[in-house]
Amino acid sequence: MKRVLIGIAGALALGAFASTASAQDVEKGAKVYASNGCATCHSIAGKGNAKGQLDGVGSKLTADQIREWLTDPAGMAVKQKAERKPAMSMVSAKLKAISKDDVDALVAYLSSLKKK
Repeated sequence: MKRVLIGIAGALALGAFASTASAQDVEKGAKVYASNGCATCHSIAGKGNAKGQLDGVGSKLTADQIREWLTDPAGMAVKQKAERKPAMSMVSAKLKAISKDDVDALVAYLSSLKKK
C-alpha cells in the first residue's frame, strides 16, 4: 500500500511539473510569435493581419499539423489545398532559422489557442 501511495504521489508531482513546463512553453511560444513578426501575416485576438486569423487553431489542427505548417509550409499548402497570398512559403527561410526549441514553443503556443 505504501508503494502505491508513493507511486501516486510521484505521478502527481510529474503531472504538476509537466503542466508547468507546458505553461512555460506556451509563454515562450507567444514571445517567439511576437519577436518573429508573425502578426504581419497572422492575427490572434484581433491583433495583427485579419487575413490570417489563428484564433482557435489549436481546436482545428493537431500539434503535428501545426509543426508541419511551420517546418514545411509549401508542402502543407499543397496537402490542405490552401491558397493564401502571399503564401506562407514566402517566409520559409525565416522559419528555418528558428531553433527547434523555439518551434516546439511556438507549436505549444498555437496549440493552446482553442475555441472558447
